[in-house]
Amino acid sequence: MWAMSHKSFVNIPYSLLLECVKHPSLTVDSEMHLSDALLIWIDANIAQLESSNRVEDDLTILKEIRISILPLWFAAGKRRSSYFSKLSDESVNSILRLVKVHPACLIKVLEDVELKHLRIRLTEYSEKVNLSGCPQMTSAILLLSVLDSLHCLDPTSRKIFECLDKDQSRIPLGFLPIFSFEAVQEVNICKCHALHLESAVECFSKSFPSLRTIKAAYHLDFKTLNLHKLVQKCPMLCEVDLTVDPSPVIPTKVSVVSSSSALMPLVLNKSIAGDSSLYATSVYHSGPSPSKITKLTLEGRSDMCDADLEFISKYCVSLGYINIKGCVSVTDVCISNLIRRCVKLQSIIVCDTSFGVYSIRALCSEVPYCNSSALCGKRNFNTLASNLQMLHMACCNALTHVFWASSFPCGGCGMKDVIDNDITGFRHLAGVDGMYLLELMCQARKLKSLCLSGTQLADKALYNFSGSSLEMLDVSDTMISGAALAYMVHGNSGLKYLNARGCKNLFQQESNGRGIEFSSYPCADLFAELGRTHKLEEIVLGWGFSFLSLEVLKPAIKLLHSITVGLGGSLGEDALRLLPTTCPMLELVVLYFQVISDSIIINILESLRRLQVLAICHCLGDLSISSFKLPLPNLRKLKLERVTPWMTNNDLVILTQNCSELVELSLVGCTLLSSDSQLIISQGWPGLISLHLEECGDITAYGVTSLFNCIALEDLLLRHNALYLNLGTHEAASRQSLKKILKVLTSIADVNMQGPGIPRNFILDAASKMPMLRLVSLDLCDASDGDFEIPDFCYHCIYVLLFLTMHLRSYSDSRNSFQYADSCPVDSLLLNLNLDEVTFRNKLFRGIRMPKVKTNRVQNPEGWELIKPTLRELQAKMREGGLSSH
Repeated sequence: MWAMSHKSFVNIPYSLLLECVKHPSLTVDSEMHLSDALLIWIDANIAQLESSNRVEDDLTILKEIRISILPLWFAAGKRRSSYFSKLSDESVNSILRLVKVHPACLIKVLEDVELKHLRIRLTEYSEKVNLSGCPQMTSAILLLSVLDSLHCLDPTSRKIFECLDKDQSRIPLGFLPIFSFEAVQEVNICKCHALHLESAVECFSKSFPSLRTIKAAYHLDFKTLNLHKLVQKCPMLCEVDLTVDPSPVIPTKVSVVSSSSALMPLVLNKSIAGDSSLYATSVYHSGPSPSKITKLTLEGRSDMCDADLEFISKYCVSLGYINIKGCVSVTDVCISNLIRRCVKLQSIIVCDTSFGVYSIRALCSEVPYCNSSALCGKRNFNTLASNLQMLHMACCNALTHVFWASSFPCGGCGMKDVIDNDITGFRHLAGVDGMYLLELMCQARKLKSLCLSGTQLADKALYNFSGSSLEMLDVSDTMISGAALAYMVHGNSGLKYLNARGCKNLFQQESNGRGIEFSSYPCADLFAELGRTHKLEEIVLGWGFSFLSLEVLKPAIKLLHSITVGLGGSLGEDALRLLPTTCPMLELVVLYFQVISDSIIINILESLRRLQVLAICHCLGDLSISSFKLPLPNLRKLKLERVTPWMTNNDLVILTQNCSELVELSLVGCTLLSSDSQLIISQGWPGLISLHLEECGDITAYGVTSLFNCIALEDLLLRHNALYLNLGTHEAASRQSLKKILKVLTSIADVNMQGPGIPRNFILDAASKMPMLRLVSLDLCDASDGDFEIPDFCYHCIYVLLFLTMHLRSYSDSRNSFQYADSCPVDSLLLNLNLDEVTFRNKLFRGIRMPKVKTNRVQNPEGWELIKPTLRELQAKMREGGLSSH
């Protein structure tokens, strides 16, 4: 909010502030922004209020907040606030009540509450309306906000509210006195699961005639073809965001041949050199009139097929920005058709798709084909590639795999015809891909943002990159050399973001062939080049990143906001101690496989007061709870993976006290935590939206209870927190018992440990008690009954990911040796999926529908009942051994 950003805001007199809040023309983007502003003012003036003994009277200003339309995560997260706790409870209760009420029953709710608490703040000055994160937001509440308050409860309105329960997609607004707010240009309804999009658009068309931007991420009931209806209702619309969670299917593990009943016709010219008339939009005028949409985001919509993208390519011919990241069902051919038709494209994000040779050829369509040796000598910059400013194509499987004619169904325009008639057939794909990727780099001279992560990127492509305006470069997990990357950095002095994590060849010396001399240490040249003229804001590095590298980079990282050090990087204790003074503006610090200590972490947390994200994963060194005894009011995300095995329930309490504002938490390997930790987490961080707990003692050994109080959770992962066998670290267990157990376990292909753990109906319970929940990840070995029930009915749409993992470690003695891999997958449901097993449902559980796996179908072998008590006894002894001092 504009006023809140000014330093003088906290100096406003209370009486003036109260009058402003009560004024009918008060304009805010969301009720959450108003709440934040008032809490900031109170924090700055609490001493003055307490000295005048007017705290309770002056805090009545908080009652002006419309608590029923706050985001759920915000309301829940303020339960620990000394000023807002009571209102927070009232807000949460009101939101949960609205989530469960049917539109037809809204009238009864209106009779019990004050009407203004359900109305969105809209004035003649409102330009943005932000309702993100409000699961209680329905078509009825939206309609209520744009109606004249005098007519909200009249007979006509009552009848319409009753009709909403039967058909939310049709609202007869013509009979209602609806206000028009012509200044509104942007509406954010992300994560408003209960809001029916078609009816919402109907309201927007009447009340917001100048609407240009709709952000509707995580709405799965919106079909791609409904885009036409959306634009018809809101003709000024330019930007649409329909992002959903990315599909759990790994794109590089599947091959998309065709995503519809018939292959889309190829729009390819055999010589690559096309006539400009090919892009004429008049060809598509037989369908709906072209829209004005210039920016379209469809990230994660794995249910979108070729037919959907074909429609978009014909209808949205003015596109300048397209994001289809994670749309695993669309083919390279269809993506190339989209590129050829939308000639104004400047930003393309196609990560984790089938983007490949045909799409690259479409981008370079004005370049005459010739052999690879002469291709770069004849550049034509009047192409789509020459105008690109953003190109993200990370992990595109079509760049590394060939789809031969035999893989395609016959009929229509088959792939075999294309292969026979096009460039005299396919040679080895590496050569073909390398040739076109090289040409793409030659032409893309205006690029500002480039992501090639996980592709078969060669040094020659970087040496031939013609651009000099790059601000963002991601070459992570590629095989490029340090010399090639240094050369590219040398030509782009405006680089602000660099990701070279996972590049194992950075140490290799490579001949560039351009006459540029580099030393025998390519990494040194790379960091020297970065430190010479660049002003970096974010870096993600691994191999080759060391203390000396940090010293060389000092001039370039004074304004650094984010740093991630991955595998292969070795900063050392000295560099980590200097990090806060070298980069005082850091807001994100992620460390993997580094040597750390309490003194290092304390220094980082004391010095970096802007720090919002901290991740310490798989690091070595001595770390204790002393590192987290500092108050960290700005920390929002914390990830501690296999660095705090000593953490107990008491340590977790200390963590909740000092990191009270967390919204995302990930703990892995905290084996001393018990089921009481659930209550500690839910009371300490009631506003969590993401929680990952893996190998954390016995947190879920007796089911899941208190975690349901984290009602705002959107992402929940619970794995290996129930029965965790470690057969090599506890000498208390007798060798004879261990041998007996192992003899039975080795005869079982599918380990079925039933008993205490997460109950069978957990998914349904979680969905009913957590209205924001979108992703649940569970392991079948934690299930009390051996598996989980996937219900046919649910209150909202979620992804369910199930794993089955045998989690045994090695045990050995002087005479016998038993070897079991740590976290060895017995049956990973994700990796064994193919496209035929993936079902996209229009109702309830959207996205990936995991097949039900009945682990209890396997008959227990003879002798299982005899060793079952021994397993329970062994578990108790291991718990005692873990809690005892050594």
